[in-house]
Amino acid sequence: MVLGKLGSSLHQAVQKLLRSSVVDEKSVKELVQDLQRALLQADVNVHLVMDLTKRIEQRALKDKIAPGISRREYVVKVVYEELTDILGQKVVPLKVQPNQSNIYLVVGIQGSGKTTNIVKLAKLLKKEGHTVGVVAADTFRAGAYDQLKQLADRAEVPCFGDPKEKDSIKVAKKGVKHYQDQKTKIILVDTAGRHKEETGLIREMKQIAKALNPTEIILVVDGTLGQQASSQAEAFNAATPIGSIIVTKLDGSARGGGALSAVAATGAPIKYIGTGEKVNDIEKFEPTKFVGQLLGMADFESLLKKVQDAEAMPDKELAKALLSGKFTLKDMMAQMEAMGNVGSIGKILSMLGLGYKVPDEMKEVATENLEKWKVILKSMTEEELENPKLIKSSRTARIARGSGTQQKDVKDLLKQYQQSRKFIKTLRKRRGGLRIPGMEGMMGGQKPPRGGR
Repeated sequence: MVLGKLGSSLHQAVQKLLRSSVVDEKSVKELVQDLQRALLQADVNVHLVMDLTKRIEQRALKDKIAPGISRREYVVKVVYEELTDILGQKVVPLKVQPNQSNIYLVVGIQGSGKTTNIVKLAKLLKKEGHTVGVVAADTFRAGAYDQLKQLADRAEVPCFGDPKEKDSIKVAKKGVKHYQDQKTKIILVDTAGRHKEETGLIREMKQIAKALNPTEIILVVDGTLGQQASSQAEAFNAATPIGSIIVTKLDGSARGGGALSAVAATGAPIKYIGTGEKVNDIEKFEPTKFVGQLLGMADFESLLKKVQDAEAMPDKELAKALLSGKFTLKDMMAQMEAMGNVGSIGKILSMLGLGYKVPDEMKEVATENLEKWKVILKSMTEEELENPKLIKSSRTARIARGSGTQQKDVKDLLKQYQQSRKFIKTLRKRRGGLRIPGMEGMMGGQKPPRGGR
């Protein structure tokens, strides 16, 4: 696994919280200490760690939690969000211009795994359906062409080079023209490994970039550098604007977390990560997915969705219906179509600050008959949807015929509707009105119920 030690430590910290009988200040502080220990051991910058964990602690203890989720679930979401935030949050795709050859100049310090990862990236892009070619423009290191050629042949990717030519700019231009003539979509140009202090090679890199006018410059960064990787990224970015970063050697690296966070802090987008020695060991860097894997939670997506659903504000039109005491079949149909289930009514009631929920038996009946009820509602007239009292025996028979159902099905729907309406009406009388957070202005000046949260 990528960053196995860090992932294991983060997973253990989160699982410890989830096993806690109660999530209080003590358990949150223990979580924070565990996170600090794991991140510092992975060589993440100490100031970044302290700021990160301080935000986690404050949000975990002070944020107001939406009804329907536990504090432990919310705290896990906070950990996820804060870790994702330091890694860039969004996926940034490789810039590929349509209907032309795209030139990518690949740079990095010697020993970073640059040449190997050019071939890895070439094979990955080939799998995605692009035509790909690599150019061996490293004329500085002995054997550079042979290494790239062997790796490219193994990956079944074309390789252009001229071992006799010592001018890297000439080789780069020849190689690019060769692939452009063949209408190759992706052209990856390997360059000599260089250090930020090697002014001659840095100058050469600028000259190649000027000569080729690449679509993007890709920087390969060694993940074993830890937080020191930021100085390399900053130096290369200052010389020529970096469009993509590949962080390599993350498999088993104790300092990989530091490299990832340090490079992300430069603002240059990490687009790929190297996850091993084999030619297929490269993947697109997706911060959200990556953090989920680090936390080691198989059901992490479902937990996040649960929290996000609970935090979502209710549909305004249905909220208005509830606040006014008017809840028609038309409201019910709109919610079925928009939400896919009538449980949305229960969600809204749970957000009223009263702590009430639709009885389970009502929700179970609604779920079982959902699709059938949608068809029945669509067979009703606009007048019937607005005023269900009009639906007597003759209309019931017509609606049943039109929807291909039984009259009993229509009556069951009307019964469920009346139960829901009665339930909402009872709540209004019991608490003198309903309040929905963020929608108090819809109450027409009505004061919020006392004791509401």
